[in-house]
Amino acid sequence: MCKACSQVGLPKEALDTPALWVDLDIMERNIQVLADFFRRSGVGWRPHMKGIKVPAIAHKLLRAGAHGVTCAKLGEAEVLAAAGIRDILVANQVVGEQKVRRLVYLRKTADVMVAVDSLENAQEISRAAQEAGVQVRVLVEVNTGMNRCGVEPGEAGVRFAGQVAELPGLRFTGFMSWEGHVVAIPDAEEKRRVCTESVGKLVRTAEMARQAGLPVDIVSCGGSGSYWITAGIPGVTEIQAGGAVFTDVTYRRWGVPLEPSLFLLTTVISRPTATRAVCDAGRKAMDNVVSTPEVVGVPGARVGVLSAEHGILELAGPEVPLRVGDKVDLIVGYGDLTVYKHDYLYGVRNGIVEAQWEVMPRSALR
Repeated sequence: MCKACSQVGLPKEALDTPALWVDLDIMERNIQVLADFFRRSGVGWRPHMKGIKVPAIAHKLLRAGAHGVTCAKLGEAEVLAAAGIRDILVANQVVGEQKVRRLVYLRKTADVMVAVDSLENAQEISRAAQEAGVQVRVLVEVNTGMNRCGVEPGEAGVRFAGQVAELPGLRFTGFMSWEGHVVAIPDAEEKRRVCTESVGKLVRTAEMARQAGLPVDIVSCGGSGSYWITAGIPGVTEIQAGGAVFTDVTYRRWGVPLEPSLFLLTTVISRPTATRAVCDAGRKAMDNVVSTPEVVGVPGARVGVLSAEHGILELAGPEVPLRVGDKVDLIVGYGDLTVYKHDYLYGVRNGIVEAQWEVMPRSALR
């Protein structure tokens, strides 16, 4: 497809495949449900863009009530800032001379905030911020059980926050964590127990820091697989859930009570046997490592093995009405590992393409 050619106004079935599309009515309902939930819960909403990757959707989230956005990478923050978004958290460590230089210069056009968990990195940002004549807000990341990044909770976290707060060019603003280790727990009560215990470590660290005289404005956590729990934990000030606006197969498996809105349109290119069809989308178009995509509207059909460019559809038998040339929609398995593979996300309403959005470029991974 010509990159300059808009598909707006076409029927969805006219899109060349594989084509990633979102049902605008469903996504907008999901956004409103989330915004209303966080408003009732009394917490702020800073949705994560790592799986959404479309600035136009970020603006929809802000109009619905989000006060800022979250990114995984500095490159994402740069794209969002260029699209006019100002309050941005990079919920990750930004390390190294090149990235830190980009960070402090981005601060000249956006209120970008960053996570830190080492004094060396905090000092690096401090020096660069002073040279650039800016002040950068920082959150101390706390390890609450994911065992990835983050300082240990309690006294160690408070001690480190005190060191960060003394560095010129930085403004210590609070704490963040990600309770990702709880999202796949199948039992709802056990999930709530572990999540509450984990986030409790973050909240207690923030309370200890306040008692030590540190200004803690933000206590940030909560993803799409746990937001309904974390939003109700006293002391949490904002939730980072973003992918729930799509509610793919993974998020539904993790308990998100919303409708799926993100789909991949494919074309059947072969029906070699009664129990097998092949579509034109494989691993280069979708992900099946976290969750397998689901076939929409074709009873007796399921996604099987994915090759690089082929998707095997396993069929119950010859009665499944799939022919060469038929278009088949799949519910995306995991948006975080699917959206970034595509150049465009198509917004569809009532079967017509209403929007054609460019997905953040691959360079946004840096």
